Amino acid sequence: MNIVIFGAGAIGSLFGGLLSKIHNIVLIGKFSHVEAIQKNGLKIIGKTQLNVKTHAEKRVNNVDFSPDLLILTVKSYDTESAIKQARKIIDDDTVVLSLQNGLDNIETMKKYVDCKKIIAGVTTHGAFFSKPGIVEHTGMGDTILGELDGKKTMRIKNIVTAFNQSDISTSLSEEITKEIWIKAIVNSSINPLTAFFQCKNGYLWDNPILKSIVKEVCNEATAVANTQGADLSGQKMFDKTVDVIKKTSGNYSSMLQSLKRGKKTEIASINGKIVDIGKMHDVDTLINETLTRLIKPIC
Repeated sequence: MNIVIFGAGAIGSLFGGLLSKIHNIVLIGKFSHVEAIQKNGLKIIGKTQLNVKTHAEKRVNNVDFSPDLLILTVKSYDTESAIKQARKIIDDDTVVLSLQNGLDNIETMKKYVDCKKIIAGVTTHGAFFSKPGIVEHTGMGDTILGELDGKKTMRIKNIVTAFNQSDISTSLSEEITKEIWIKAIVNSSINPLTAFFQCKNGYLWDNPILKSIVKEVCNEATAVANTQGADLSGQKMFDKTVDVIKKTSGNYSSMLQSLKRGKKTEIASINGKIVDIGKMHDVDTLINETLTRLIKPIC
């Protein structure tokens, strides 16, 4: 399979490295990272130990073929720019996979690409951009892919198989939109709090006050998700979030990592989007709105 990964940071590079063991991969990423890969290959350390020689380019214009699969792993605020650039290499047979955080990526992609081409996914793998050419795999996780309409098509089955054959544990969901909401709820409850208090995930469980705020964020976000047909339980989502906190207790959230590097965060596409949808349905989102207002000025 010919695969282009647009946004080859930590997760994009991790998946690209694993997929390159079987498939033809082209990574599109930041100049310094691409130059290091072109010179020395891609090195993955941590939970996965891998050195691979894979193709990497600085611009999508340098890709001279239309891929079978285009995977977007850019930050949510870069989705529009990325998909507009990527249109040049998308043909009738290209499938476009959003493997991103946030709640508005699919909505943005649909403006530029036929929705029938789009599939979506979530992953719980943890990865850290160590330095150009090197990515640390910090936590093993699971990946879920699905068609937007929930159908078990041959193309989604083939992509799930391709991921599994490349040692990316992947399952097929008939409710991928619900899975996106589940991840967004967990992220909304962990990321902004760890970012604001500059702490590891585990501190949210150790601190009674922050633990109670996590539960409030979960309840608000779940109520909003249910206005979109997610049919989720606030208590179960809190339990799931606590499980993630405990399993990743020693990790720094992606939002905190962004702040530490002086980069923009995805707060608008996570908590901010929850607030926007909540207002449309008269759902109280005071805590999510407060967190959004706290993080936006410092990102």
